[in-house]
Amino acid sequence: QILSSGDSSTNPYVAVNILIAVGSIIMILGFLGCCGAMRESRCMLLLFFIGLLLILLLQVAAGILGATFKSESERVLNETLYENIKLLSAADNDAKAFQKALAEFQEEFKCCGLVNGAADWGNNFQQNFKSCECLSSQDSACTLYDGKYVYKQPCISLIKEVVAKHILIVIGIAFGLAVIEVQYNLASLTLHSFSCLFINS
Repeated sequence: QILSSGDSSTNPYVAVNILIAVGSIIMILGFLGCCGAMRESRCMLLLFFIGLLLILLLQVAAGILGATFKSESERVLNETLYENIKLLSAADNDAKAFQKALAEFQEEFKCCGLVNGAADWGNNFQQNFKSCECLSSQDSACTLYDGKYVYKQPCISLIKEVVAKHILIVIGIAFGLAVIEVQYNLASLTLHSFSCLFINS
């Protein structure tokens, strides 16, 4: 929600939908492979192998693109966050959804505002200061703003850290699954070859 620029037409769960779709395709391929093995159908087993190979190639391509365009994604992230500053001082429904998401982030990560600290909230500061209020006025991480002690650090650096961490995890999982699938495909192909030789003999 923080990265969707407050636009309600943007679906923040699109990645989840893609994973569900890929899982469904893999389930169909698995069923195809089982049927092919039981019926000893070369056509079905060939389709099973081709399907797995295509998924493998897509995963490798996604991992390579993710690693290649990491710097580009950082630039887009910067632009998005700087663009979203205006939503903190706005009052429309999209802005309120964004403000709620950032308030939850502030409370969890002990930061305030997006780029310029508490000043980013503008006229909405008094309504939202609770999420970034300091418990102790003596804390060096706190500062006084508009009569309230709030966290000094803006959230932009913490958001970047969270995004970068998750991108690395996704790239690592993609390459890890690709290696497992290569081994699985080679094992399946070897077993199929041996079974064909055994049937023919």
